[in-house]
Amino acid sequence: MKADAARPVLTPTQARLLHLSAQGLLARPRRRADKSELQSAIARMQLLQIDTIHVVARSPYLVLFSRVGAYPAAWLEQLLAERAVFEVWAHEACFAPMDDYVLHRSAFAQREHHWAIRHALRIRDAHEQDIARLLSHIREKGAVRAADFERDAAGNPGGWWGWKDEKRWLEAAFALGQLMVTRRENFHRVYDLAERVAGEARADWASACLDADTVRRETILKSVQALGIAPARWIADYFRTRPRLRDADLDPFVAEGALLRVSVKGWDTPGYVHPMHAPQLAQAAAGRLRATHSALLSPFDPVVWDRARASELFGFDYTLECYTPEPKRRYGYFVLPILVRGRLVGRLDAKAHRRDGVFEVKALYLEDGVVADEALTADIARAIDDCARWHGTPKVELVRCRPAAFAKPLKASLAALR
Repeated sequence: MKADAARPVLTPTQARLLHLSAQGLLARPRRRADKSELQSAIARMQLLQIDTIHVVARSPYLVLFSRVGAYPAAWLEQLLAERAVFEVWAHEACFAPMDDYVLHRSAFAQREHHWAIRHALRIRDAHEQDIARLLSHIREKGAVRAADFERDAAGNPGGWWGWKDEKRWLEAAFALGQLMVTRRENFHRVYDLAERVAGEARADWASACLDADTVRRETILKSVQALGIAPARWIADYFRTRPRLRDADLDPFVAEGALLRVSVKGWDTPGYVHPMHAPQLAQAAAGRLRATHSALLSPFDPVVWDRARASELFGFDYTLECYTPEPKRRYGYFVLPILVRGRLVGRLDAKAHRRDGVFEVKALYLEDGVVADEALTADIARAIDDCARWHGTPKVELVRCRPAAFAKPLKASLAALR
């Protein structure tokens, strides 16, 4: 790839730092977090993916902790109940800023290929009258939980042991935008009518639904803004839109200045940067962008949720193995990537034993070629200790490491933080 004279040229390291800067993972938080910083972090990422696995922390909480530091977990639920954010099927099930409600609802047609939307459409077509009765019930009686409709095999109220018809109908109506999540109780969704939850945003969408070209433009720009830097092939995945983009598709954006085209050494195609990141781009190109933050990342963090992107950008080959049969797992059930000053240097399989106050590191693996010097050891120890204390599990138990020789200095560094 030939770079034109006016096009900035970055090294792969500089590209990584620009990406982490956009994601809010370049610098360690300088002050105690407040709730507005959580909202700002979600707005910066555009999407905060939801997952319910909580052997450590549920993913959205951990993603936010990696960026803002220690905070009360209740703040995320408060942002949802206050209508600052809402839940929607986008990349996957995600929290998104309520300011983007009109965009996400308008993007619905562009996501009909999404497995969750396809499934919801099938359920709607097969159970249209049942869903209509369910919506009428909610309109008359108010918000509901899936648990309100559960029955055991004998038809009696029962516990959470399987999805009943009403649960499927609720999820379908949610995916299709008829229902929204008004709040969460013990992380379980409470559903209400979209017009009651979204309020003015819903009215705006009804009166000013965005056309397909506008949706396409906005999702492209927001994806590049969230990623910091991206070749064309990475962009569509962020909001789960189609088709996959080519450089020619982005020529008009570059011509009008809506995107900046850059070169990255070793990339066979250009990268794209949002103009709002122009100052950081200039810093990166001049070698003045520095990474000072170290953290444990969620498996569903935007930095790693696109496995191909993580491999290309960080040289980090990552697969989530919780859905893999245990005998076939290489690293563990819920493995957290370790970010140290701009690099993904390893991964650890952890479990938080909250009742006992123990943060168990079942296994920690350094990437091949990573030099475990004193500075890296201290950074990893601090990242583990910070995460453990936030969980209320301040006692860290390290079971094993690879390389095994790393265990001794890491334990000593952890002990020094006690």
